[in-house]
Amino acid sequence: MTNLHDLARRFHALHTPGRPLVLPNAWDTAGARIIAEAGAAAIATTSAGVAWSLDAADGDRVERAGALARIARIAAAVDVPVSADIEGGYAADADGVAATVREVLDAGAVGVNIEDGPRPAAEHVRCIAAARAAADAAQVPLFVNARIDVYLAGIGPVGDRLEETLRRAAACVAAGADGIFVPGVVDPDTVEALAKGIDAPLNVLAGPGAPATTELGRLGAARVSVGSGIAQAVHGLVRAAAVELLTDGTYASLAGGYDYAELNALLGADRR
Repeated sequence: MTNLHDLARRFHALHTPGRPLVLPNAWDTAGARIIAEAGAAAIATTSAGVAWSLDAADGDRVERAGALARIARIAAAVDVPVSADIEGGYAADADGVAATVREVLDAGAVGVNIEDGPRPAAEHVRCIAAARAAADAAQVPLFVNARIDVYLAGIGPVGDRLEETLRRAAACVAAGADGIFVPGVVDPDTVEALAKGIDAPLNVLAGPGAPATTELGRLGAARVSVGSGIAQAVHGLVRAAAVELLTDGTYASLAGGYDYAELNALLGADRR
């Protein structure tokens, strides 16, 4: 547990407004090691990527045991801190979320994302508090990232979404959240308003068309992740390569792939 405690402290220290922690999201051991080799200070999982690789759709449809087994393999494969996207906590209530958090710690991860999704805001707050209590009981300073989907899900009138997000964020921070994740927002004015209005590190979900990570940092973001973006890009390549091969009989889509020997060596390396 001492090592887990140290990893958690290290992960906390990486969240600095203005110099955001940039997290390429992984869903398997190969991706995690590639991301670590590229120089990432930490790794976050993508619940969508994990679910897809386990033959399930995203959206709390994957079995908790399967998802946590994958998180454990990723955490064991790298030397950097790992944060686990656990959707709504793979549970129906706060007690279930607490049980999931205990298993996340057993898996070796030192951060979690817990989303509100369709849950009422008050229930989400109870889940955040339960996660905090479970981590505190284990004496691990788990980084609890509360995801608020007001913008992503289009909740309420457009003009009220900033105020509603700030209200929910304040309640989550009071319940023990270490950071606030607001997907669905990349426009500079809103990012800046969120960063100024939330008394915790702000996580922004970025992708094509979003400002660069340095610009998001200038606006106050302390963490930038890409969610399922890399997984979607990989599966897009699978489709493009298959269509080219079956339609044209050519192989241009395969150019630029990871060198076989390098990837094999990377996966064969003993990192722990």
